[in-house]
Amino acid sequence: MKNDSLVFGIRAIIEAITSGKTIDKLFIQKGLHGDLAKELMSLVRKQNITINYVPVEKLNRLTRSNHQGAVAYTSPIDFYDLENLVMNVIESGETPLFLILDQLSDVRNFGAIIRTAECTGVHGIIIQKKGGAPVNADTVKTSAGAVFKIPICKVDHIKDAMFYLQGSGVQIVAATEKASTTIYDTDLTTPTAIIMGSEGKGISQSVLKLVDQQAKLPMYGDIASLNVSVACGVFLYEIIRQRL
Repeated sequence: MKNDSLVFGIRAIIEAITSGKTIDKLFIQKGLHGDLAKELMSLVRKQNITINYVPVEKLNRLTRSNHQGAVAYTSPIDFYDLENLVMNVIESGETPLFLILDQLSDVRNFGAIIRTAECTGVHGIIIQKKGGAPVNADTVKTSAGAVFKIPICKVDHIKDAMFYLQGSGVQIVAATEKASTTIYDTDLTTPTAIIMGSEGKGISQSVLKLVDQQAKLPMYGDIASLNVSVACGVFLYEIIRQRL
């Protein structure tokens, strides 16, 4: 059965995939077996869809209906291939500007960031397949429809995306309060990808070690940090200021 972006039940999910729906999140009960489950797993592998194996309690929280051990969320958009997107931007002659979101979890923050990114000329947003906020109805609403206007890439690993961007001549700048340099002392006129971290943990340490530069916003109040969508907007508009 289906309810907006939520699809539950093995057969319903199989139908969604074969009809061409983009699966944003797929949750499978640990230890699920049976012929129909095998058919779903085979189809998922062919489509290279990431599976999140979870206990049945997780599925019960997602829907009160008979989920048969499988719940999925479909995406209202199709995701872009990172390599093709980067190549097209470089060939266009424009100075590349990308946004990497490291495990951002709140869909409203995600939507607000997408809206600002579209307004500031970001060429693409890169998110990881596992662990991040989904592209759902709330994302669409909060982005004011901008989610349909800006390319979004889903990658297996953020680090691999970073390596590819760096190999393509794009500097990686981490937005972090741990930096010793402010954004206003950082050259953002060259091809750049900004990394924003999650609401609770910020940018993961393993990712932070791979960036080319770190930059922070100066803070004068008692509160240690800004909301991630607000901080992202400040970073993006500083890039515009520098590039004007």
